[in-house]
Amino acid sequence: MTKQVIHNLGYPRVGPQRELKTALEQFWRGDSDAQSLRQTADTIRAARWQDQADAGVDLIPVNEFSLYDHMLDMSLLLGVVSPRFGDSASQDELTLFFRMARGDTDQPACEMTKWFDTNYHYLVPEFEPQQNFRIFSQKLFDEVKAAQAAGHSPKPVLVGPVSYLYLGKLRGEGDKLQLLEKLLPIYNDILDKLAGLGVDWVQLDEPCLGLDLDRNWQQAYDKAYNMLADCRVKILLANYFAGYGDNLELVKQLPVSGVHADAVRSHDEALQLAENWPEDKVLSLGVIDGRNIWRANLGQWLDELKPLKQEIDQQLWLAPSCSLLHTPIDLDNETSLDDELRSWLAFAKQKLNELGVLKQALSEGRRSVSFSLRDNMQAHAAREASERVHRADVIQRLQAITNKMTQRQNAFSKRSLAQVKALGLPLLPTTTIGSFPQTSAIRKARADFKHARSNETTYREAMQAEIKNVIERQDALSLDVLVHGEPERNDMVEYFGELLEGMITTQNGWVQSYGSRCVKPPIIFGDVHRPQAMTTNWINYAQSLTQRPVKGMLTGPVTILQWSFVRDDQPRSETCKQIALAIRDEVNDLESNGIKVIQVDEPALREGLPLKQAEQGAYLDWAVQSFKLATAGVEDSTQIHTHMCYAEFEDILEAITDMDADVITLENARSDSELLQSFEDFSYPNAIGPGVWDIHSPRTVPLIEMTDLLEQALKVVPAERLWVNPDCGLKTRGWDEIETNLENLVAAAKQLRELLMTDNSKTGTQATQVDKQAVTIRIHK
Repeated sequence: MTKQVIHNLGYPRVGPQRELKTALEQFWRGDSDAQSLRQTADTIRAARWQDQADAGVDLIPVNEFSLYDHMLDMSLLLGVVSPRFGDSASQDELTLFFRMARGDTDQPACEMTKWFDTNYHYLVPEFEPQQNFRIFSQKLFDEVKAAQAAGHSPKPVLVGPVSYLYLGKLRGEGDKLQLLEKLLPIYNDILDKLAGLGVDWVQLDEPCLGLDLDRNWQQAYDKAYNMLADCRVKILLANYFAGYGDNLELVKQLPVSGVHADAVRSHDEALQLAENWPEDKVLSLGVIDGRNIWRANLGQWLDELKPLKQEIDQQLWLAPSCSLLHTPIDLDNETSLDDELRSWLAFAKQKLNELGVLKQALSEGRRSVSFSLRDNMQAHAAREASERVHRADVIQRLQAITNKMTQRQNAFSKRSLAQVKALGLPLLPTTTIGSFPQTSAIRKARADFKHARSNETTYREAMQAEIKNVIERQDALSLDVLVHGEPERNDMVEYFGELLEGMITTQNGWVQSYGSRCVKPPIIFGDVHRPQAMTTNWINYAQSLTQRPVKGMLTGPVTILQWSFVRDDQPRSETCKQIALAIRDEVNDLESNGIKVIQVDEPALREGLPLKQAEQGAYLDWAVQSFKLATAGVEDSTQIHTHMCYAEFEDILEAITDMDADVITLENARSDSELLQSFEDFSYPNAIGPGVWDIHSPRTVPLIEMTDLLEQALKVVPAERLWVNPDCGLKTRGWDEIETNLENLVAAAKQLRELLMTDNSKTGTQATQVDKQAVTIRIHK
């Protein structure tokens, strides 16, 4: 047998200590220049390449490193720049790149949404009906040259042409598939230029092949890859996050040099691909989980791979299941984890080492890696037998769940009347989504307490001072429902991961969410339960400072599940219900403490949806039931809110309705009210707060822009069920822009409110009648 080839689909970008985040934010603040940013990026990129080479990776991926997002890189490479950003040829490329990513005073940023079922956000390409394509950016080719100069064998990674089109949006009338004819010649030019640089293999990522595609899109793949068949490089077609499913026969016929299959998410399909595999194609199997942090079972994989190696030999390549972008970088950076838990884990660097063990075992025999295999086997056995994983009381409580526990006492139409009476809110009530700026002083106070540089009294006083500041600012702005600002929370999921049993958090387990935004997903290793109240003291203090209602702020069970690294030894649905019971206890505690508005955020509900339609119904059933289990145990007069953002929710509106939250707040401004438009055809029965301010763009939103968005909302949402709020939380924004934007937000609501209130409406009470004609009035005229 020949030497086993291993390769990688992608690697974390941010650096072991988030060096890229620091460099980006210094550049955006004006504290450094473009040259300094590029130098830092080059250093991180070179270290990434060397990490992979040191692990024995034969083909090093290039071009999947980005200063913000790889899809935005692809748009720049192809010259896909919306006319609203001006003439691209006359602008500095880096300036244009960040204008598209973050927006500016003249233009909002490109739409941002989730990358399939991950918590990574990509920038959506904007196509014009008469879109032209050209090679614009030289980043790809410069990186190839840099990798070659460093002595590596580069494998450029590009988003494939069909997935790129599929994931973009056409601004205007027409069919974006018609753009394929113009797009493919540019891909040919790119591949030809790479061949001229001495590149042998190119990875074209086509993750849309994991979706249920209609005939037109399937034909697009056939057309695209037949047009690329004569290029001078070898194409490795890569799909991940799901199996090929009904697209499998199509893929087998495509004229490419290799195919990658996710053998973690679609184990049986991937292994069956090897049967009668053609001698002239590479089969790349993704055998190391690129989405989770548990050690692979190397002995089990070798049992399955050895006969495949004997059958197809040099045609078999091994890789992680997907890019390792979705995992932390290096377990060695975790000095606080106990030895038992550490022995169960593998981060990106360790995953490459696991891949290296498989490579050596298949090339030289198991004896050559006997120590590694024995250590791996012992770690799996120890995890399976550990008493830390299972709790009898949690299991018993799960078994005692009844349908009644997931139902509110009365329908929204009745309980909303009780909430009007209890809360006394005006028409078009204003609120925010939860968080306020996480200043350096807040972060320092939290870090000092965490590392025992200050005591609990000092920490509590610092957090209370910040809560008082936030409440006073909101009162001064005349917001109707306030929040405490979450100064005590490092992250909306990590915070609860620190307080719930059965979960642990890391020191440096950073994963990129978007741009410079990184999160540290907790690790769910065992049965989850709540040992004590987690938020009531902070919310009670905030409520004591104001006469206005203060929202209790919680993260929902589905989002905690999705934004954590989840145990893989039981169904995700069971873990989610355990979390739901813990959140239910917190909801009930908040209510018993007099908190009458409670927000349980579920931005990850859509993200968790399986890519295959056949699997989606079952997921939505248990996901919705988990949310209801967490929230349904309150009185009618207690108002339950939830929040969702940065995903395509249009196809799960029925499930969102079934959640039966009294108020749902949605990201709307960044996506140009596309989600709101879905409510024209779908009659949502409860209250809605479509965002009027894209908080990820550092710009002041004019009053006229907010009123326009509210006018659009009033065309599809009755005024008595419409809330006014930003797209998302405000932790990443500065106070100057926050106060200006919130002033405009409150002013927009007040102007509309005055037009909509009837003569017999009473100040400070919910209007019972609405002047429907006022909906069409242009506020700014």
